[in-house]
Amino acid sequence: MFMRMTFTVAVAGASGYAGGEMLRLLATHPQARVGALTAASSAGTVLGQHHRHIRSLCDRVLVPTDVEALAGHDVVVLALPHGASGAVAAELEQAGCDPVVLDLGADHRLVDAGDWRAYYGSEHAGTWTYGMPELFRAAGATQRERLAATHRIAVPGCNVTAVTFGLQPGVAAQIIDTSDLVAVLAVGYSGAGKALKPHLQAAEALGSAAPYAVAGTHRHIPEIVQNLRAAGADEVAVSFTPVLVPMSRGILATATAPVGAGVTTEQVREVWRAAYADEPFVDVLPDDVWPTTAMVAGANTALVQVAVDAKAGRVVTITAIDNLVKGTAGAAVQSMNLALGLPESTGLVVEGVAP
Repeated sequence: MFMRMTFTVAVAGASGYAGGEMLRLLATHPQARVGALTAASSAGTVLGQHHRHIRSLCDRVLVPTDVEALAGHDVVVLALPHGASGAVAAELEQAGCDPVVLDLGADHRLVDAGDWRAYYGSEHAGTWTYGMPELFRAAGATQRERLAATHRIAVPGCNVTAVTFGLQPGVAAQIIDTSDLVAVLAVGYSGAGKALKPHLQAAEALGSAAPYAVAGTHRHIPEIVQNLRAAGADEVAVSFTPVLVPMSRGILATATAPVGAGVTTEQVREVWRAAYADEPFVDVLPDDVWPTTAMVAGANTALVQVAVDAKAGRVVTITAIDNLVKGTAGAAVQSMNLALGLPESTGLVVEGVAP
């Protein structure tokens, strides 16, 4: 672990939603200095053509993504499509570069190479330290300790973050049955990326809710299972259904699990509150206050509520996050701060922008 007064950051994939959100946070980080911005098909354009809202960087020219552009920075952010980060990271290592590297894609999240091949259909690039400081660990070093000792960070999937925060207190307390989990998520369209696909166009999206990756096919499933096992679960089975809804950003995740007979809402709320009592970016809301995506828009905050459906015998958790902040770039900045020896909350806000 080391601490710098200032540090430089290069962002590969700067024209996309994840890269743009990372730049929005870095632009106001008191110690970060934004260096090279790279892209693929958008190389040669200025950032303002893609992210006019990032006014301080609008005139920056995007250059091709290669080792020459990324070398010499203290931090390199890879906001690239799944399957692309591994090759760039390997080229950096071959060139003798050793910055803190943050992979906003999926390439380095999974521990099991078989899970990667099954869900992504290519060879696994290797496993990096998982960029979720709040991840519960049943054994070994805490996730914060692991992040403080690494230069390679795999930023979690946004849906995974919401489901993990909802369920992991119950796993750690051993009060839920993880063999019968159900998660249904309302997801904003920025979670699908910027690619021009017919089902992502306004004519298809407005006024419509559309499920996708149904019946166990979503790539975030093995990552959810991995996290809950880290928190202490043995057998994990989750039915996971994301639904695109007509909003630009945000995730509202409803995750449920069987709970023991006689367990009350008051008891589970006390478990969840105790679990997150010291977390700066995760809040369990007051009784009978339920999260909404508007509460967390623009903030690096996860808001959680939990109750017991006694008739169904299930714990019901609802978690709201901004998929681009707490679900991606905010988690990356938290993890980056820890790796650089900075206070974890540096450059991050918890206030949303509702309404």
